[in-house]
Amino acid sequence: MIVTSAVRHAAAGSAALLFVLPVPAAVASPAPTAPSISSASSVVSFAPSVASASFLSPGLPASAVGEPAPPARRSVDPARLDRRGVQVQPLAGAPRLPSASALSWVVADATTGEVLAARDAHRKLPPASTLKTLFALTALPHHDPSEQHTVADSELTGIGAGSSLVGIKEGYTYKVSDLWNGVFLSSGNDAVHVLAAMNGGWDAMARKMQEKARSLGANDTHVVSPDGYDAPGQVSSAYDLAVFGRAGLQDPVFTRYCSTRYADFPAGSWSYGIANTNRLLTGENGVERYPGLIGIKNGYTSNAGNTLVSAAKRGDRTLVVSVMNPQEGGGYAVYEEARSLLDWGFEAAGRVRPVGSLLPERTEAEPDARAVAAAREGRDGAAAAPRAEAAGAGPAGKARPGDSPAKGTPVKGASAEGTPDRSAPASGSPVRGAAAAGSPGPDGPAQGAPAGEAPETAALGKDASAAAPSGASAGLPLGLIGAACAAALGLWGWRRRASTGDSAQE
Repeated sequence: MIVTSAVRHAAAGSAALLFVLPVPAAVASPAPTAPSISSASSVVSFAPSVASASFLSPGLPASAVGEPAPPARRSVDPARLDRRGVQVQPLAGAPRLPSASALSWVVADATTGEVLAARDAHRKLPPASTLKTLFALTALPHHDPSEQHTVADSELTGIGAGSSLVGIKEGYTYKVSDLWNGVFLSSGNDAVHVLAAMNGGWDAMARKMQEKARSLGANDTHVVSPDGYDAPGQVSSAYDLAVFGRAGLQDPVFTRYCSTRYADFPAGSWSYGIANTNRLLTGENGVERYPGLIGIKNGYTSNAGNTLVSAAKRGDRTLVVSVMNPQEGGGYAVYEEARSLLDWGFEAAGRVRPVGSLLPERTEAEPDARAVAAAREGRDGAAAAPRAEAAGAGPAGKARPGDSPAKGTPVKGASAEGTPDRSAPASGSPVRGAAAAGSPGPDGPAQGAPAGEAPETAALGKDASAAAPSGASAGLPLGLIGAACAAALGLWGWRRRASTGDSAQE
């Protein structure tokens, strides 16, 4: 009876333990957390990105830094730019905003996308030839500058009366770079018509431009005529034009064209000179050149008035300014108002809070691609490290000479086909740089955390992974309990057989 009682107590205790003890997480060893990385980067093509040792946390090798991440977004109210009137949030010592008669304007930091000040940023107005910035963003990538094209008569039909022209002739052969000089310098609608014909036709180009605008977060723009010629329903906004200008600065080909002041345009066996119509860039017609001006695009129609998108660089800061339809000062007032807004923007650096952003809004449900890649690479790397050591590769990160990546191992910076992968990571495809740093910005969020994520969120994930048991120890409590139950059942069976035998002998 003593043995039977003991067995019953053991079985009861084992059953109780099964209900009380927590079930260990069936995971591999948690991914090791690395120190956070802070990086400084520039999205403007002519300003090199910076990733030096001074930006790294102690103990993290410089090789851990991959492609620079975009600047972290500061908390701004996007609805503020929907308000009427001038929007600015000055801090102590901020300069006074200049007076500008334009119906709409925007001053923004081209690197971070932060809007420093604006007036009626989303007011829908005719853009005139500043819409050619969107045309260039859409069509530039599809033809090499050295490609040659012979112009057909049909490609020059439908050009609006009074359009600005560079002088393209049917039957003449031009390089694509000549056509783009015609677009950016002479604002030639004939060049736009030829390039549109090379990219699917007039209507198809309008649809592509509309799609491109939406992809950039420019929701005020409605494209009817790709050259910017006045058309019913064709509108844009100072906000959207600033978005197009900032996007153009990230393309060195776009930047080269928009900053060219003079060029030779071919005309068969000879050529003639053309000048950029952006007076702020050339300093012509009594308009003083702006120091550090990069250029971009000006425009005019009788319906739109004068419009302008300008970008300038001073020191390590680049600004983009858009101005639509000044109401005072004559035809060149658009340049002087842009000049005063650029001056204010450079002087106000660090002394105003942003009132908006040129970056596309991200919905709450939209996953952060870099954070997903970071989490995926951390998990895969932690699981692969024990296998590598077991195979004789030595400690993780110390491969032996002559070793090559195992089949199926992703190579940093390359897609599955071996070509550079610049898209969002597909399932199971880590991205170089994104995995190493998550989405770091000036404030240096923790590794693997999306830009702007609260530090507590990253810490919570770290503590949760540290609390979970791993390796062989994860199954130890269940093994002991199982052994105890087996022993209890064995003793109970032995005792029952013994009792049965005693009864038979009696």
